[in-house]
Amino acid sequence: MIEEEDLIPRRQPPKPKDLTLLGIAELEAYIATLQAEIDRARGEIAAKQKQRSGAEALFKR
Repeated sequence: MIEEEDLIPRRQPPKPKDLTLLGIAELEAYIATLQAEIDRARGEIAAKQKQRSGAEALFKR
């Protein structure tokens, strides 16, 4: 029997970018873009951990 979840397409991981066509400056800019995205993700993790800690402290009372 087919479940409804089976009909939903699964998210495919993005294919790696072909770096061989990029020059040094373009590669450095690409790294800067990726680093900014990493920093943004780490900030989101920190915010979620802070929110979780607050919730845990509230329910431990």
